[in-house]
Amino acid sequence: QVQLVESGGGLVQTGDSLRLSCAASGLTFSSYVLGWLRQGPGKARDVVAAIGYSGVPTFYADSVKGRFTISRDNAKNTVYLQMNSLKPEDTAVYYCAARRVAGALSSGKYDYWGQGTQVTVSS
Repeated sequence: QVQLVESGGGLVQTGDSLRLSCAASGLTFSSYVLGWLRQGPGKARDVVAAIGYSGVPTFYADSVKGRFTISRDNAKNTVYLQMNSLKPEDTAVYYCAARRVAGALSSGKYDYWGQGTQVTVSS
């Protein structure tokens, strides 16, 4: 069974940093586009960042450009989201996701999803 398991969320203050991790199993990791999406309270689930099969290209939502960095370690079957200079508007449940077909990295359509990890940024 394909499983994606996020970790690294927590409660932080404005300006702090967090690194989210997502460990994958049950799939050929390097054959999947990976993404991080988030859903804030009362909001839709939006793409935050995405990364191609071998680490390029990457995509970032305008709201996180310059602050967040997505990376992947295919040897460890893990994708990361480094989040710096966090703001209260970043508060959300963050999900990692995977899809076999590349398509546009800005797309929120994925085949497999993790359970999510909560990130809360206090003001």
